[in-house]
Order: sequence, then C-alpha cells, then structure tokens
Amino acid sequence: MGYKNNQMGYNKDLLHSRSVIKRGNYALIPHDGLVKNVIPGFEQCEVTVLGSPKLGASFVDYIINMLPGGKNTRGFGAEGVQTFVYVVKGSLKVSDDEESHELTTGGYAYFPAGKLMYLENLANEDTEIFLYKKRYEPLEGYEAHKVVGNVNDLEAIHYEDMEDVLFWNLLPTDNLGFDMNFHVLTFKQGASHGYVETHVQEHGAYILSGEGMYNLDNEWMPVEKGDYIFMGAYAPQAAYAIGRGEPLSYVYSKDCNRDPII
Repeated sequence: MGYKNNQMGYNKDLLHSRSVIKRGNYALIPHDGLVKNVIPGFEQCEVTVLGSPKLGASFVDYIINMLPGGKNTRGFGAEGVQTFVYVVKGSLKVSDDEESHELTTGGYAYFPAGKLMYLENLANEDTEIFLYKKRYEPLEGYEAHKVVGNVNDLEAIHYEDMEDVLFWNLLPTDNLGFDMNFHVLTFKQGASHGYVETHVQEHGAYILSGEGMYNLDNEWMPVEKGDYIFMGAYAPQAAYAIGRGEPLSYVYSKDCNRDPII
C-alpha cells in the first residue's frame, strides 16, 4: 500500500522535512509529512489535500487512502468542474448516475464537468487513489466525454524518442474538447529528461515508484515514491532516475488545448 503518516507521539530524531513550498512556483510535499483532512462526503477515508489554489494551482489534487468500506456518498465534482481518479493500488468502483465501472491498480476514470463521481473501495484492504478536480474551460463547438481505462492496457510511447523514458497518454490527445490531460511518465535507471523544460503548463504529479532527483526552478532535490510535486507555469523542471530498485514513475496532470486568457 502507499505511504501514510502514522506518526504518533514524538519522533526520535530532530524535527526536519524535505518539504519545499514556493507558492505559485513549485512545491515538494513528501509522504512522511502528510496531514489528514476532513472532507464532507468521504467516509472511512484518509484524505490529504495536495495541490490547490492556496498553493497557486488552478486545480485541486488529493491523495486518499480508502479503508475497507471507504466511499464518497455525496458525489465528487460540481457544475462546471471536471474530475479524474487514478488507482495507485487496490480496487475501486467509480460510478455516476447512469453506470458503474470497476477499476484496479493503474485504472483511471475521467468525468466531464457537471457529472458527479461516486467512489467506493471494493477491496477487503486499503485502496489508494489519486484524485483531481479542475474547473472546465469550454471551447465552442467541442466538448469532453467520459473516459475509463487502465494504463496497463495502453501502448507506451518513447518520450521524445528516448528508449529509456516511457510515456502514456491517459486521455485523448486529438480532441479539443479536453482542456487537460493526464499522463504517466517512467524513467528507467539512469534516464532523464533530455533538457530542462520551461513552459506555460502547470503540473500536479504523484510519484508511483522509484527514486530520483528533480529540478524545480533550478533547485535539485531528492524525490521518492509517495511524494507529491506541484510545478507552476514557467517553473524550470526536469528529472532523472537514481537507485537500484524500481524505475522512477509518476502520474501527472497537464492543462492543454486552450489559448491563454488575457
């Protein structure tokens, strides 16, 4: 199962954290500093709010550990708000007012704006999910639609022609009805971005496996499984994988297909 903050009482060491917060620019929130939040509608769930407008993001990200029997009873989302869920580990039922879908590890679902998302843990053990919401930016003549899938059923793409960096698109890339996308990016040991990227898009990323070094606004810092990274618009960013274990892999959002508003 994923990482949870089970710290009770005093730590044996001096208080310290790898957390770095630069509001509106970037943030690194390590797994060992997560704090649980009470969110109406979530029952038997350990919820942490990660990225949000208070951090400078245009979206909200959550990491949720759903205990056995855990569910959302009020419906997640709202009028004008689109939602996305990714199963980090476990078994999840996701449904709207019309149909239900069963997702396992690597499964995901996107619901367009205005369609409420209901969630329920189907396992007899904890299920961990990465949850996202963002206000939808309409484009005349186009609209988004529900998408349900599993990353394990998709064909990997060599990221920018690099054979040791693999990339999966979770949502359609050729439909202007979508103003955002979700991806999984995986670096094999020793692999990296080809260059330090600087762009208008912002990201919220949850690290699924491995260890690495991440460049955030030209500050290199260690990251590992269970960490969360917010990358604001124009924050220089790049990563490379280190360690001898699993590859460095993360799921992340990206705004797209819209002209910046002035």
